Amino acid sequence: MRRLVLILLVLLPVLSCDRKELFPDVIRRYNGEENRVPEDDPDDVNWAQTVSYVFDSSVIPDIHISVSAEEWDRLLAFYDKDQNTQEYVKCDVRFVKDREEQVITGAGVRLKGNTSRRRPYSDGKYHHVHFGLDLHKYTFDKEHTINGLRKMDLKWFKDDPAYVRELYCYDLFRRFGVWTAINDVYAKLWLKVGDADEIYYGVYNMMEHLDRNYLRIRKEQFGTKDGYLWKCGFGAGLSNENANIGLDDDASTFQYELKTGTEETFQDAKDLLVDFIHNLRTLKGDEFNAWIEKHMDIPLFLKTYAVNVAVGMWDDYWNNSNNYYLYFTTGANYKVWFIPYDYDNTLGTSASCGVQSDSGRQDPYNWGTSSRPLVTKILRNNVWKVMYKQYLQELCAEGGLFNYTSSAARIRTWQESIKYYVSNDTKEDNKMADRPASWSNHSEYRLLDAGDNNFFKVKASVVAGM
Repeated sequence: MRRLVLILLVLLPVLSCDRKELFPDVIRRYNGEENRVPEDDPDDVNWAQTVSYVFDSSVIPDIHISVSAEEWDRLLAFYDKDQNTQEYVKCDVRFVKDREEQVITGAGVRLKGNTSRRRPYSDGKYHHVHFGLDLHKYTFDKEHTINGLRKMDLKWFKDDPAYVRELYCYDLFRRFGVWTAINDVYAKLWLKVGDADEIYYGVYNMMEHLDRNYLRIRKEQFGTKDGYLWKCGFGAGLSNENANIGLDDDASTFQYELKTGTEETFQDAKDLLVDFIHNLRTLKGDEFNAWIEKHMDIPLFLKTYAVNVAVGMWDDYWNNSNNYYLYFTTGANYKVWFIPYDYDNTLGTSASCGVQSDSGRQDPYNWGTSSRPLVTKILRNNVWKVMYKQYLQELCAEGGLFNYTSSAARIRTWQESIKYYVSNDTKEDNKMADRPASWSNHSEYRLLDAGDNNFFKVKASVVAGM
């Protein structure tokens, strides 16, 4: 008994300390890794200033990632064991913009992507891959951010010789008032492994990561930052309550994956999602119209889909039940927001998929299968169908944001800003060219050539005939 008392006396000061400081990794794993919201959550960050600085397109930042030889070998080993690995390794990051420099030590870097996955180093050569940076992966404080931003995605321009497709699409969303679209800008990426010379990886797309920071930045528009964010992957057709639904665990793949939640909140989040799917599937006519209008911003959703169809996003919810996020507020009167995602295979880069064989000429009223209730039931309402048509016509009209003249001008400006930085030490993707991906089923499409195969002009002709 005396021994037990002595042990308790020794442990008492420890047990009374902040558990987060003593066991940060344990506490974070228990609470859902990066979804854990610490007591020093940066609510005092001026998110408008964060966005205007980090995603200011007038200055192209340099991102330097330094990884020890041991950590790099771990990253390669993770890939060799599982090509879809989401494991991080430790790194240091130096963010340089307009002569201002921020250094984050002890950050995390991992590989990203789906079909784009490959080994970043093989046969004595470095290769372009998508990277994810988590600046606060191993040290959970405000100093491990860039002006409050904790995570970012770095995408190489895979299968996009024009170096512009995804950048163009997200910019178009934002210009057209679709505020749910993420921010992204060009960045120059550098990599140093161990004692080897730093290599220049080339121009990447630096993209806002869809996480709690994304929600904080848009708190006023959403009305809250404390709802549930779902990543919706292949098979997420919103037509089956018994779909594969799970909590993000960095290992499993779900059709609907909760990105902001814990084991304690998962069931509440799932109940809202299942309720939404059930009503989408079962309600009809005026009852459906009243219900969906209560739970969604219909004009914003139709604006989103007008841009989606204009840019030729075929690997989407409507056609391929893929590549989007949903954000739910909580309570009986919950709101649902549709978030566009993953727009590299657009503007003429396409494949025969679903009901489509030509993303330029496909009928905008029949973009995908009839079994996607979120779109098809909304478009059965004549008022909303006309609204959808008007948004497309506004985009493609003379002087519109998707008109060839204005689109080509923006593209030329972007390409001019990076033309001296495209050539890189990997010797891959060293030149820009006006053509789709090599595998595209319509290799004839062009963005800058004003001929008959110009994608913007083809799409405008189709929209004019609606």
